[in-house]
Amino acid sequence: MVGPPQTSFGPARRGSRLLRSGRGAVAVSTASTIVVLGAIAALFLLAPGSAAVRHTFFNPADMWKSLIGNPRQGYYSVGEALWLNIRMFLAAEVLILIVALFIAVIRQSDSPVMFPLRIVSTVYVDVFRGVPLILVILAIGFGAPALNLSFVSTQSAAVYGVAALVLSYSAYVSEVYRAGLNSVHQSQVAAARSLGLSHPAALRYVILPQAVRNIIPPLLNDFISLQKDTALVGVLGAIEANKAAEIFSDTVFNYSSYVVAAILFLILTIPLARFTDYLIARDRRRRLAGAVA
Repeated sequence: MVGPPQTSFGPARRGSRLLRSGRGAVAVSTASTIVVLGAIAALFLLAPGSAAVRHTFFNPADMWKSLIGNPRQGYYSVGEALWLNIRMFLAAEVLILIVALFIAVIRQSDSPVMFPLRIVSTVYVDVFRGVPLILVILAIGFGAPALNLSFVSTQSAAVYGVAALVLSYSAYVSEVYRAGLNSVHQSQVAAARSLGLSHPAALRYVILPQAVRNIIPPLLNDFISLQKDTALVGVLGAIEANKAAEIFSDTVFNYSSYVVAAILFLILTIPLARFTDYLIARDRRRRLAGAVA
């Protein structure tokens, strides 16, 4: 019995159909996006108070003035003040990585000698994860100068803000480190010890490299939040981007400076967010390739 003739066009036709369906899906998603964005824009433009909102928040002249600043008229440059946010972020990030790793290693230790430090580190994590960051900033920023100590009480508001950020974020990042350390299988530890490595050496050369590779995406997510939270240091009087925007709005009675500050923060955080997505996708491909192999 002779079956239906086999042709070599079957896979090509299926590929062509898949390509057409893919293009159709892209066209539908693009059209729906345009419709939704158009509806939102129309709602904004046709609202009774649209003109007032545009003048108050999206005034091009005031946005430019707030970006470049004019100290003679009583307000600062939001763009220049952002540099303070970047410096606080970089300093806090380095210190957080060190302090959080120290706390995580202590909490992971099972040595009886480390028991008091484990208790202290546990209390530290519970306290600073439970207290809102703004309260930590206020406590450090107003409490440290009140101590009247020669070195501690004479620092700038930015230094106190960085100290508060380090104290608060180290509690969160230490838990990320712990999750990474716990993700390393115990067989890796046993293999390292069987090779004659001491516990510190096994931690440094075997456990930590694998743990850090697993926690890079969540660490970057925490640092995206850290970049934004540097704006809270302005409550201490530091002239960072958000504070400069506040001074401008109080001077000219227009809120366009806040939109400028928001745009500048987006310029900083969106590339880091996309880089985080890239690392997550790459890690997922690596894990899937390992599972197939």
